[in-house]
Amino acid sequence: MSATPVPTGLLTTHVLDTARGCPASGLVIELVKIHGQERHLVKVVTTNSDGRIDEPLLAGADLASGVYELVFHAGDYLRGAGETLPDPAFLDVIPIRFGLADTNAHYHVPLLISAYGYSTYRGS
Repeated sequence: MSATPVPTGLLTTHVLDTARGCPASGLVIELVKIHGQERHLVKVVTTNSDGRIDEPLLAGADLASGVYELVFHAGDYLRGAGETLPDPAFLDVIPIRFGLADTNAHYHVPLLISAYGYSTYRGS
């Protein structure tokens, strides 16, 4: 009998502050798994000085196919970086919902932010 192969995939992220031209250090991110209408908090992390997380958000056996959301607390980061934001802020909490289909793939979900815009893509 052969053992079930362990998935080798990864989920990572990186946040860059495009207004300042630097990594977004100290930005809080929630990882949520979506099951229909239910939301399950998987973990809460904070970006390091390079705007990255010190280890993958999900890796190996923890990376299951399904729908996920990364919730970036951009407003708190921007205020902490000295940005004066209106009340309410135009961008405060930025949710990015995406699907993971291949548990052996590397999914990289970067975020480029400023006070009035953001972009994302599937990176490598």
